[in-house]
Amino acid sequence: MTRPYVDPREDSGLLLDSELREPRRFRVLLHNDDYTTMEFVIAVLREIFHKTQEEATAVMLSVHEKGIGQCGVYTHEIAETKVTQVHTRARRAGFPLKCTLEEVE
Repeated sequence: MTRPYVDPREDSGLLLDSELREPRRFRVLLHNDDYTTMEFVIAVLREIFHKTQEEATAVMLSVHEKGIGQCGVYTHEIAETKVTQVHTRARRAGFPLKCTLEEVE
């Protein structure tokens, strides 16, 4: 049996190359506070964000000196998961560390 011709420009339920988009990206940020220790921030950066000691120290210093530091850029689901992991770990340790995400434009 021959299948009827379907014009690919019609709504066939298939995505065309022109309709495909890169997933939105989100940066994960740590915010400075007066209570969370530098050592804890470095540990979070190493364990959750898989930073080297040098990278973690650089981000921690940015948080300390500028009030904010970027941990990485991820898809929305991964960024949300990392924010949740940071908050969970910080609360368990008794720190008010704030972690947020913002869309990269």
